[in-house]
Amino acid sequence: MTQGGNLGKVLRFPSRGFPLTDPYADIRPYRDEEVPQVLARLLKDRELLDALASFRLSEMAANWPRLARWLVRRGLRRQLKGVGSIHDMQMVIKTYVEGMIDTTSGGFSVSGLDHLDSSRPYLFMSNHRDIAMDPAFTNYALHQGGHQTVRIAIGDNLLTKPWVSDLMRLNKSFIVKRSVNGPRELLAASRQLANYIQHSLLEEKAPVWIAQREGRAKDGLDRTEPVIVKMLGMSRDKSSQGFGEHIASLGIVPVAISYELDPCDALKAHELHELATTGSYEKGEQEDVASIGQGISGQKGRVHVSFGQPLGPEYEDADHVAQQIDRQVIDLYCLHPTNLYAYDMLYGEHAPRPGNLYSEAGDVSREAFEARINAMPEAHRPYALAIYANAVVSKLDLAEEQEPVHYPC
Repeated sequence: MTQGGNLGKVLRFPSRGFPLTDPYADIRPYRDEEVPQVLARLLKDRELLDALASFRLSEMAANWPRLARWLVRRGLRRQLKGVGSIHDMQMVIKTYVEGMIDTTSGGFSVSGLDHLDSSRPYLFMSNHRDIAMDPAFTNYALHQGGHQTVRIAIGDNLLTKPWVSDLMRLNKSFIVKRSVNGPRELLAASRQLANYIQHSLLEEKAPVWIAQREGRAKDGLDRTEPVIVKMLGMSRDKSSQGFGEHIASLGIVPVAISYELDPCDALKAHELHELATTGSYEKGEQEDVASIGQGISGQKGRVHVSFGQPLGPEYEDADHVAQQIDRQVIDLYCLHPTNLYAYDMLYGEHAPRPGNLYSEAGDVSREAFEARINAMPEAHRPYALAIYANAVVSKLDLAEEQEPVHYPC
């Protein structure tokens, strides 16, 4: 959809059938009044029904696809009965998240949230290890702590099907346009995104989640891309507000999410090995979708979410903001025993270690972790170990620069 023109003119998504009248119509989450029509559309979407049938009723879907589709549609209607708002939809999603925590994790914990004001919206900027689970765990922590759930930034490269986009936008996701062509189009998309984030925070009083980088930190090194901060700066009124003041007004809170086990560690190690040995890696057509599924269903061990302190007005440019986010994320990151196991396997048991910064109570034994790594191709193992060990390396590097805060895990 093209932007511009008279904003009072009614805009429509192609074949979507409901009117939208705002400048963020093509990227924002759905609103309450749009929910019934979107749900009705999803219940008729054959691709969605077939995907769910293949996942839930694989044998029946292969032999009696129409029956499997009918059963899935009936089950969805029952689950979605009475859902008439985004909050209602998120309460349905909550039951799935709680089920996922029960079946795929060894426990979920949170720290730092008690330092934040639940009455104001923040821009939560987190490290990025898992496509779907990073914002899901952040959201669950906020909900359990009495805070609003967030609007979630999601790249359009993940929205490969209309029903995927519908489901994401029903869960407060907004679209980051990564597939635009040309510098002018990219500039316009970046400015629209920055304005929408500011609009959400300052005018609609809605918190936002965004990753500190485009794409996951597959090597376990959590580093903020300054270009993300520069994008946020595009919404600043330069005539009346300095850069630091603008950053403070957004209420940026660094967030560190740590998984005892990475469900996608073998997939990431394979990609890193290919990049190191051939110089390139060609992603499969549905590889991101497969990673999302693996991240949701795979075993995670213990999971911890740490919330940092809001950034103030003292920063001169995007690089300084990125450096401060990095410091907080690394400091906040809760080391699990698996991080130390991997560090020992790579560098030896007598290598320097951070002091008293990791959780003693792990869900994964050293023997089980070593068996997990040894099940991978030998050439991939160093890359898999680095995914876990680099969190330790980052803490050691940070300790040389400053005294750590020691947030509890």
